This record gives sequence, C-alpha cells and structure tokens, in this order.
Amino acid sequence: MEVKIVENSKNIESDVLIINKFTGKGTTVPFLDEFAPKEFEGKNGQIFVIHTQGKCAPKQILAVGLGDEDKVNNNIIRENIAKAIKKCIELKAKTVAIDLNTTYNYGGPAVLGASISNYRFDKYKTKKEDKIEKLYLSGVDTALVDRSIVVSDAMETARNLSNEPAAYATPSKLAEIAQNLDGIQTEVYNYAKIEEFGMGAYLAVAKGSFEAPKFIHMKYVPQNPKKKIAIIGKGLCFDSGGLDIKPANSMLNMKDDMSGAACVIGVMKAIGKLKPDVEVHALIAACENMPSGTSYKPGDILTAMNGKTIEVDNTDAEGRLTLADALCYACKLNVDEVIDIATLTGACMVALGTVASGIMGNNDELVKNIIETGKEVGETYWELPMMQEYRDNMNSDVADMKNTGTRYGGASAAGMFLKEFVTDNVKWAHLDVAGTAFLEKPQKEFGKGATGIGVRTLIKYIIK
Repeated sequence: MEVKIVENSKNIESDVLIINKFTGKGTTVPFLDEFAPKEFEGKNGQIFVIHTQGKCAPKQILAVGLGDEDKVNNNIIRENIAKAIKKCIELKAKTVAIDLNTTYNYGGPAVLGASISNYRFDKYKTKKEDKIEKLYLSGVDTALVDRSIVVSDAMETARNLSNEPAAYATPSKLAEIAQNLDGIQTEVYNYAKIEEFGMGAYLAVAKGSFEAPKFIHMKYVPQNPKKKIAIIGKGLCFDSGGLDIKPANSMLNMKDDMSGAACVIGVMKAIGKLKPDVEVHALIAACENMPSGTSYKPGDILTAMNGKTIEVDNTDAEGRLTLADALCYACKLNVDEVIDIATLTGACMVALGTVASGIMGNNDELVKNIIETGKEVGETYWELPMMQEYRDNMNSDVADMKNTGTRYGGASAAGMFLKEFVTDNVKWAHLDVAGTAFLEKPQKEFGKGATGIGVRTLIKYIIK
C-alpha cells in the first residue's frame, strides 16, 4: 500500500474518504450528519457510510466513531482505522483518503492500523485478494507517518515469514534474509562452529533434520551507544515434536514456531532504517525438530554452552533447549539487557489465550517497562510468576535438570528453565507468545494467520 501525504485529502478523487465523529459532536461533512441515522452517535467503533452522489471529490464517505474526544489515543485510532479499512475493502475500494478532525497526531497510528488490516498473505494464490492500493492523508506529522511506515514494513516482514510454509522458511533462508538487511551486520555460523561454541542443547534438537542449523547473529552498532540490548527469537522453522511426535492436528501450524525469529528479523530491518543510538544484537538459533534415525532421544543428557547438563524428558520441549544456548551466547556480548521472544508453551496458550502474551524475567523494572511499552503500541503482556517450586519440578537424578517438569505451571517452569542460562549480572525478560503469534480466526485489526507479535513493542522499547 502506497502512502501519500497531501495538502487536503478531502479533495482527492478517492473511492472512500474516512472521516471521524466524536460522541456528541458533528462531522466535517454536513450532508453526512443530515442523513446519518440517530444511532450513529460517534461512539467508539461505530461506522456509517454514505455515497456522495457527486457532491464532493470522494465517491463515498465513511465516518468512524472515536468516542470521547478527550480520551482519544493511538490504540483507539489504530483499531478504528483498521476497522474502517476492512469496510473499505468490502466496498471494493482501491484508493482511500483519511482526514480526521482532531488535534491529536493521528497519522502514525492511522497508517499502522491501515497497514495491519490491509495485509494479505496471498503469495501462493492464483487469484489475489482485494486490498487498498493507495492511502492519502493530510494534516499529519510526516516524521510519525514515516516511522509507522517502517514499523508496518517490519510487521509485514515478520508476518510473511511466519505465514510461509516450512519448505520455504528454512534455517538457510532465514540466514539469507538476515544477511541482506540494510544497515545491519550479520554473521551466520554453521554446524561445526556451533559445535565449537559448545551449544550441545541447540545441536541436539537440530540433528534430526536434513536441514542444517544456522546460528544467526545480526548486529547494529552505532557510535557511543547509550545502551546495549540483545534480542533473541526462537527459530524452530518446523516443530514435529521430534521422537515425542505431535498429533497430526497439532502440527498443522508448526511452521509458525519461528515467529520469534521472524519478529527479530523484522525488528532489525526497522532498526537499520531508524538508526537509534542503541547497540542491538539479534540472535536466532535456527533449526528444525524432526524425527529420524539421528534425532535426539528421551533420556539423552545434553550439555549447554555454560556447562549445565540437561536430561531430555520430552523432545517436544525443544524450543527452550535452543534458547538456552542462545541465552548463554547473548550473555557473553557485554549487553545490558537480554530479551527473548518465543512461541514456547502450550501452557501459556491455555492460561492467556490469544488475548495476551506471557512475560517473566529476573528484573522487575525491565519486565514492567516492556509491559508498559506494549500497552502504548497495542500489544498486551501479562506477567507470570517465577517461583523456585517450578524449578524444583525439573530436578533430575542424572543431570543438573530435566527439560520439562509436571504438566502444571508449564509456562512458568519454562521460564525458570531459561533463567538457568542467564548470568546474574544481565537483566533478562522472556516473552511467551505461543497464543498470540498466530490466529485461527480474525481478532481486532488482524485477520487469520500470523500477527507479527512483538515487532511493535520491541521497536518502541529500543528507540524510545
């Protein structure tokens, strides 16, 4: 979707002009107010469409209710513009203009909402789906619009990668994409180098697949950075469960088990353009978890990069094994903070559904900052407990720990497992996005499929 800023979007010969109505106030189009039904009061989420009959440049005008004017914020604008754009697509519109009558800087969230709801993954369809081709805005802050375009592009990159079949989004393909990001330095390590690093947990997961593992290290290093951050994305390009194989139905969307990796690739694409004064390292331990004669087995004892040993209790608890070695590597980078994002546990899906992502960590301030940043951009994170009892459930008779505990408190247990691989001097947060990364049905701005969860939050957290 091409975005253009014009002097007056009302004068554009668009298919639809989107305007707003606040509760208790009129719109900037008198004849719309004249013909609008009494029920259209401008309440948050209300929509009314009228054909202009040639009375002005746009063919149709769509008024969207934004509720009380003094309560308007980025999230209200983004969600309502997304809703309006969906209606425009139903109306077969190709060109849409937006002109909101408000002093609020609406351009950024409007572009983001429009981009999210206009997204279609139709690469493999012979007949492409309807979508908006051009978006015109006026009376907006150009810098905020430009930033939202960058964030929207990052989200689209992440969503595309998570929606791609596993035959395309292989570890090698992720490495190739990472190596071609503008403004980002990328190193890709092969099996031999990963083995040399001592990443025994990660390599155990990888060795059952024909696809070779790729450890990807992207970095953005400005002069005199005010802060150094490492972000880690879980990169299971396909998760069959390994020898503890998943039921067929549970495997259908396991192409999305690299949504954390897709997120950090999207984030680094944006960082290369936004160029913050923050040093950012992005890590992906990319591989597949497959059943074969070379697969790791229940009962195997693995040695992670920090020397800790792990008894394999279940080969389908593989993501935490790859993250364990990635966390060890991140803690050697002399960074101030480490944030990992992963479609990690079904337990988190059961606890929080598709509405919120789980978060936990070893530093209250970091966790709270991420939660607040998420609220600002429309992504919800809910803190889950980290208690020693969860760790005790993973005690092993033959190793330092098992890779799973009991069936209860699984998301927190996974967090406690990961904590074992974070050094005490490094602030760390873990985001479990198992329920929010991929939707089975439309929700708010999003259609079915990948959401690009975490992209907005991490970009905002890094650059603010």
